[in-house]
Formats: sequence, structure tokens, C-alpha cells
Amino acid sequence: MNFLQELKKDIRFQEGIKNCINCGMCTAICPAAEYYEYDPRQIMEIVQRQKEEEIINLLKDDTIWYCGECISCKARCPKENVPAYIIQSLKTLSVKSGLFKFSKKGLQQIALLKMVGYTIINTGYCVHFSHIDTKLFPEQGPVWDWIKENYNLLFENFGIPYNSEKPGPLRKIPDKSLIELRKIFEVTGGLEYFNQIEKIAKEYSQQNNIAYSTYEKDELFNKLYNE
Repeated sequence: MNFLQELKKDIRFQEGIKNCINCGMCTAICPAAEYYEYDPRQIMEIVQRQKEEEIINLLKDDTIWYCGECISCKARCPKENVPAYIIQSLKTLSVKSGLFKFSKKGLQQIALLKMVGYTIINTGYCVHFSHIDTKLFPEQGPVWDWIKENYNLLFENFGIPYNSEKPGPLRKIPDKSLIELRKIFEVTGGLEYFNQIEKIAKEYSQQNNIAYSTYEKDELFNKLYNE
């Protein structure tokens, strides 16, 4: 695979670099750069050098996964570049090529797939009430523990049609809509993306003798989530 050529096919890559002068404005405004050893300016510089080996090293590195894709860089760039678009294309190529398995942050895509990806295609929601685990999110506090224990009474009193076919919040998404949603993921390459993450997850779990199952928050999930 010619990684540079693959990047150039990505519309986000094409839109992301117009005339970068490497001024560092993107790094100055970047929230992630304040907390991590992360410099979007350096990524733009590496990509513009167009050296295959450097691109491969980026695809294997933690660096690209620090970007939260808030697009602050787009608003501040004096030359209308969008470093976040470039990083999006790098992340996609990292997964498609399987090189994300060399990155500790990249491997967390396995946990993200279970927490968000499968939730979307199976329920139609990015976050579903039944999936909220207060052990994973202790910041939710004891109020959420109470809500989880008393949701039937609570939702009934507030008229919330939880898991019913009536209109309103937390309703059950019709099967027809879920089929259409899955088709969108299929046509746009989303399911292929999921399958590649799943493939690497199985390989990684076998190589490291860690229990893994497709949908459950298992030993591998806990390792990636907590570490």
C-alpha cells in the first residue's frame, strides 16, 4: 500500500491543506495541545514533506489520536487550512491499514467501538440509557445509581416512552429505521471500518491471551478503557 497516495484520495485530506505556512496558529488554539505532547503544526509539516516512512510512523503513533476534532484550528488558520481534517484522514487510514494496533491510544478504538459504534447501529442512539454503567463513569454520581434502580417509576411519572413505540425521548427506534441506518454505515464504509477494528481486536486478544467477545465489555475492553 502506498500510504501517501491513499491519503491524497481522502476528500478531507484534499480540503485540509490549502497553503500551510507552518505558522503554529493551530497549535496555539488547540485544546488538546494544552494537555498532551501534541502539536498539529508538526503533523502538517510532516504531511507536507510527503515522505512515506514519516507517514507510516504517524499512522503507528499515539499523536494523531490526541486530536478531539473540535475544528478550532479551522477557525483560526490564516490560510484556511484544516489540520483536524488531515488528522481525520490519518486516523481512518491508520484503522484501514491496521497500523493503529501499534498505538496504545489507537487500540482504544476497540473500546470506543463497543461503547458508541455498536450502540448506534443496534439501538439508533449514540448513548443508550441501558448502556450507562456508573462503574465506568463514577462522575455521574449516586443520582444515576438511583435513576437506574427506579427508572420505571421515574419515566412513567415524566411521560417518557422508554423502549416503547410511542413518540418521545428514549423511544424504541423502529426496526425499519435501524436497517436504513445500518445500510448507511455499509454504503459509506463505516461497517468495513468496524470490521477492521474487530479483526485487530481478535488478533490482539489472542496474541496477549486476553478474553474477548464482540459486544460485551470484557477483559480486553477493561484493559483498554482503564489503561
